[in-house]
Amino acid sequence: MTARSRLLDLLQQEDLNFLLTNRIPRRLATRFMGWFSRIEQPLVRDLSIAVWRFFSDLDLAEAKTTRFRSMHDCFIRELRDGARPVDMDPAVLASPCDGIVGACGAVAGTDLYQVKGLSYTLQDLFCDSALASVHRNGCYVTLRLKSSMYHRFHAPHDCRVEQVTYIFGDTWNVNPIALKRVEKLFCKNERMLLRTRLAAGGHVVTLVPVAAVLVGGIRLSFLDLLFDLGHRGPDVIACDVALRKGEQMGWFQHGSTIIVFANDGFTLCENVREGAVIRMGQPLMRLP
Repeated sequence: MTARSRLLDLLQQEDLNFLLTNRIPRRLATRFMGWFSRIEQPLVRDLSIAVWRFFSDLDLAEAKTTRFRSMHDCFIRELRDGARPVDMDPAVLASPCDGIVGACGAVAGTDLYQVKGLSYTLQDLFCDSALASVHRNGCYVTLRLKSSMYHRFHAPHDCRVEQVTYIFGDTWNVNPIALKRVEKLFCKNERMLLRTRLAAGGHVVTLVPVAAVLVGGIRLSFLDLLFDLGHRGPDVIACDVALRKGEQMGWFQHGSTIIVFANDGFTLCENVREGAVIRMGQPLMRLP
């Protein structure tokens, strides 16, 4: 076993991992990383990306360019045309992002799982009883984005964005170790609600990007606002933005999790199961 493998195994020990990624000044560390990652000095950029590669499976083969101004520029990289083909079947809701499937399945009334044994409610997450009612007994998929993954997210179907809601919160890590230890973690963290209405059938699909420790913020392609820990703008923004399936919606400044919610009657596609790796554009759910 190499020294790198031994170090990575050590950092994956649950108690140490939780201590290093959560028992720190999370908000201060997040603000610092948001600043540090944007430094465009070549030595800082190159060393930062080299350290990132050492601790992850970062692969830039699909990137549109491999010349980056900063580590942040690398993190929010675009991909080459055709790198993420989108399933255009109108009966299929496509994955909005790359990710590892976490808890998924049917919402039991308004109850769903963070991980097995730990639940939360739609009301806890949305802070909106009307939206919780819309997704009662619906279908959901949790998609966790590793730091090395592609961090832009896209429209899962032809749709209109009707409303954007920003919810101020904490920045707990969202890895499996933290999810097993912190009750209602997604409901504690900073997050956004992107309520969309599909062109097909008028179904409501809500995307919930959830921030995490070291996440510098969330940007939307159709709003000229940065939603981060320093956001002081409106918390609820009415929209009427038409997007085509696969069109970019926005990106994480430093990646995290997206939870996708659909109405009652949607079902998971066969490739969607806990622990599976899914890419943006691949089938996620089937419409009623």
